[in-house]
Amino acid sequence: MKKILLRFFGLIVILILAFCWIILNPKPAFAQLNTINYNNINLENRDFSNADLTGVTFVGAEMRGANFQGANLTNAILTKGVLLKANLEGANLSGALVDRVTMDSANLKNAIFTEATLTSSRFYDAEITGADFTDALIDRYQVSLLCERADGVNSITGVLTRDSLGCK
Repeated sequence: MKKILLRFFGLIVILILAFCWIILNPKPAFAQLNTINYNNINLENRDFSNADLTGVTFVGAEMRGANFQGANLTNAILTKGVLLKANLEGANLSGALVDRVTMDSANLKNAIFTEATLTSSRFYDAEITGADFTDALIDRYQVSLLCERADGVNSITGVLTRDSLGCK
């Protein structure tokens, strides 16, 4: 009789644990199902001008000379990418994750980087006239380099580039 009760109790414990696992197991977000990914791909000189690229992922993508002029890259993910001499003039990168991206000699005129994360990214010789970096997370060293040439007012947000970077 004791063995039957122990087995019954063990079965109940297993069922409770299985139920808890099913209820507490996180499910993937449905919004991620339709996400376009340009991961580890050569997009050199590609034209994405005025495209809606909201939430699109560019991981390890080669984007030298790519044209993102006027593109909507809100909440996009750009990590470990190369945007040498790319054109992001007037692009909206609000809330984007731009981590370990090389944007040397890129055209960032009037680009919007509000609340973007720009960690470990480089902007050497990038044109930043009118770019808005309000509440963006940028490495201090890069901010000091950007402040040396920060100029202009963003044509969409009306924010001074120098103010958005917190330049003194």
